[in-house]
Amino acid sequence: METRIWHKFYDYNVPLDVRFPRMPIQNLLHVSAAQFPHKACTSFYGSELTFRQVRSQVLRLANALMKMGVQKGDRVGIALPNCPQYVIAYYAAMSVGAIVVNMNPIYTANELKFMMENSGLETLFTFDMVLGTMRPLAKELQLKRVIVTKVTDYINGFGVSDAKSLELEDGWYHFSELIEKTTDERLPRVAISADDPALIQYTGGTTGLPKGAVLTHYNLVAGAMIGDFWGSPIGVFIDRAKRKIMGAIPYFHIYANTYAMNIAMLTGATQVLVPRFDLEEFMGLLGSVDEIFYFPTVPTMITAIVNHPKAEELKIGEKIKLLSSGGAPMPVELIQKVKDVGVFFTEGWGMSETSAVGISNPILVNKVGAIGVPVIGTDVRLVDIEEGKSEVKQGEPGEIIIKGPTVMKGYWNNPEETANQLKDGWLYTGDIGQMDEDGYIYIVDRKKDMIIAGGFNIYPREVDEVLYQHPKIAEGVTVGVPDPYRGETVKVYVVLKPGQTATEQEIIDFCKTKLAPYKVPKMVEFRESLPKSAVGKILRKILRDEEIAKSKNK
Repeated sequence: METRIWHKFYDYNVPLDVRFPRMPIQNLLHVSAAQFPHKACTSFYGSELTFRQVRSQVLRLANALMKMGVQKGDRVGIALPNCPQYVIAYYAAMSVGAIVVNMNPIYTANELKFMMENSGLETLFTFDMVLGTMRPLAKELQLKRVIVTKVTDYINGFGVSDAKSLELEDGWYHFSELIEKTTDERLPRVAISADDPALIQYTGGTTGLPKGAVLTHYNLVAGAMIGDFWGSPIGVFIDRAKRKIMGAIPYFHIYANTYAMNIAMLTGATQVLVPRFDLEEFMGLLGSVDEIFYFPTVPTMITAIVNHPKAEELKIGEKIKLLSSGGAPMPVELIQKVKDVGVFFTEGWGMSETSAVGISNPILVNKVGAIGVPVIGTDVRLVDIEEGKSEVKQGEPGEIIIKGPTVMKGYWNNPEETANQLKDGWLYTGDIGQMDEDGYIYIVDRKKDMIIAGGFNIYPREVDEVLYQHPKIAEGVTVGVPDPYRGETVKVYVVLKPGQTATEQEIIDFCKTKLAPYKVPKMVEFRESLPKSAVGKILRKILRDEEIAKSKNK
């Protein structure tokens, strides 16, 4: 790869390029299990499983899946929070050459149904607390295999549930019973290539429907290795035998999948698993851990942690060695506060389509306000927004296009969108940025109107669709408005049908029945009319600009 202007700003021990191993992602587990057989691989409310134990359970589950008829290329859905069962199911499915479909378990039935139908999955891993949603879906879609666990099954002292206590349907499987009954721990005899699909990660689409980004084993291995190399200026001081990584952001999100779970497997780090982020509970957990080498997180979490009354007595500057922020921009004041405490951090940008990897601030030479520079083996260009062909001059805004080892294979079952966004190996991101004279990139705007609230991506069109289902609403539009805590929050503008009246709460309650909690509008503004273009398209940008102006005048 040719030398680019940003390479001189890489930290001193970060390579410019790497020859990534062309191996399946589950091999990361086998390497760490050989090097650290007795070290804790997962720590879950104080209950630990060693790398060797996790390897044993992964292989038993993989052999059980094969016995059930799961074959290479089959799609296997995982709808679980962060827990040992997620880790085991993920690498077991990969071990038989199946393609994991990542799903947020708190999605509504409609959202989950789309993913299940679109991916054509026939096997599902899920847990007791969401069976109310999963049972009718599994029946309607005639899923061949449903494997259920109870989150507390992997916490010592809580006992282990069984199929009977969870009242599982005939023919369904209980996670722990399945592993217990399988004694075969041989490596599955399945030929898996680095270019085989490993993961389908759903992301929003311009049509309003999610698209499944297909990530290969090579993409995932490269993503984990780039993250590890990027952290090496701090990692060089941390003994691998003592490394712990905080798994507090959900593994069904590509950011945590790459930067917490897969990096932990690559480096032999213990994953401290957090199934839900409850601030008081989390601060207690932080107090019980001696030190965390690496904590990938989002600005909302960082704000809550550093401003917590216990932050000082916990000596966060001594406890957390490296923190990375993604999902949304970090406010300047927050960056300064983290630096003042003495925590080293990096902030970056990535997408589901790039395995969460792409552009990141070097740890020792970061520029406040920038998302950073293109990472190892990755090239970025800024092209004119209209045509997407010619590069813009330095300092001018252009669409960010990216090429590199972590860029997806394409969208699942969607050749049109694939052709739209992948051209000659370059991924057209829809994000508009500017590059300075050193190659650092600053996000200016989004071609897509995506809202990022608390690190979660929310696609306004999806909320719009729900508004139009309300019997009293004539027109509705969704906008991300500035929010000091979540980065952005969801606001909707509504025009009611003639003669109708409604309250803000009524609209919010209606949305709650059809959307995941983080997508539900927090504010509703009733209007007589909405701003429109000459062709009648509602101008979302005008409403967003109004809100930004309001927030600046406060």
